[in-house]
Amino acid sequence: MSASGVKQVKNAVARVAVSMLLAVGLAGCEVRSEDEDAALPSLPEVDVAVVQAEEVVLWSSFTGRVAAPETVVLRPRVTGYVEKVSFVEGELVSEGDVLFEIDSRPYRARHLLAQAQLTQEQSRFELARSQASRAEKLWEDKAISREEYDQRQAALSSARAAVSAALANLESATLELEYTTIRAPISGRIGRAEVTQGNLATADTTVLTSLVSVDPLYVYFESDQAAAQSNPFNHHDVAVPVRIELAQEDSNYLQGEIDFISNQYDASTGTLSYRARFSNPDNQIWPGQFARVEMPVSVARQAITIDEKALLTDQDRRYVYVLDSDRTVTRRYVDVGRRYRGLRVVENGLQSGEQVVVNGMQKILFQGMQVAPQLVDMPGTEKHGNEPYLADIDLPKDPPQVVAPRRFHKM
Repeated sequence: MSASGVKQVKNAVARVAVSMLLAVGLAGCEVRSEDEDAALPSLPEVDVAVVQAEEVVLWSSFTGRVAAPETVVLRPRVTGYVEKVSFVEGELVSEGDVLFEIDSRPYRARHLLAQAQLTQEQSRFELARSQASRAEKLWEDKAISREEYDQRQAALSSARAAVSAALANLESATLELEYTTIRAPISGRIGRAEVTQGNLATADTTVLTSLVSVDPLYVYFESDQAAAQSNPFNHHDVAVPVRIELAQEDSNYLQGEIDFISNQYDASTGTLSYRARFSNPDNQIWPGQFARVEMPVSVARQAITIDEKALLTDQDRRYVYVLDSDRTVTRRYVDVGRRYRGLRVVENGLQSGEQVVVNGMQKILFQGMQVAPQLVDMPGTEKHGNEPYLADIDLPKDPPQVVAPRRFHKM
């Protein structure tokens, strides 16, 4: 092979080697690019919800005590020894049930005596009436004197009065005989027997037992003067619903309705007393229990509500993350007010239509961070929206001192 041929072969080999190196280099660049793309972090996904302004009725909580509408302390109306206790302590009794029996023999004897006295006086009355009738005819015939005629008429009047007295005495004896059987004056739960069989019970003095009604029940609670004066429902003839929760059973509640508001403030405490009435069909609630009462206290014509889980705390200030148009989040400080349907009313800091982060806040590392938003409904509305006690109520058309938008009384 000539020298020129050898040179051409070397050039060809060099070109192939360069081509292979370029191919390997480009492949390495592509691998590094794919690795770098895989190493880049993806945007954190967060749930955002749109806040809307709406007309709401704001509620507030009060501490109250359950009371029975009817409470009876039973005392005997006659004196005697207790012969029988006819109830189980602590059980429910119905109106008219026999509770105690007092020895009735002395009162039965007096009743028989009163009946005999009445029969005797009735006989005397019949005799006096007959004699008076004959005296009247004799007087017309001038056969008796005027004095004798007057005596017969007086005897008739006296006999009539004696019959009336005997009737009254018999009625009294009958009542005393009935009082030896002590019955329940109302339906309710009976207390313990303070006097047992064989003991003396003194009329109108000895306490036998107590009886309280259990269905329906009352709950009494008090509101401070400022809240009571600004409550529009105090001044309108509307049915005001309340929610009653027992202190030890926060998950359960009963529905009630305000049926009484005191006519004056308590001078010692400066509070106004309220009373709510509620049903107790299962007799699971007992008078004397503490309860938490939620009552509507104001009306907000335009209010922003937000799930309380979306609220974050920076020392003593509350804030939320608001989504901007470029998918970045901004910290926004807000003022919060009362609770409403499981949400919290925002008094200042948010506008209707803004999107707020409600889930995934822990993924936001700094303000201005870009996120991948997922639009959801405001949490809490599904859970509380169908609760009967929070159903729409008859709002006052022109309530006095209606709270203006975004300016609510703080709890």
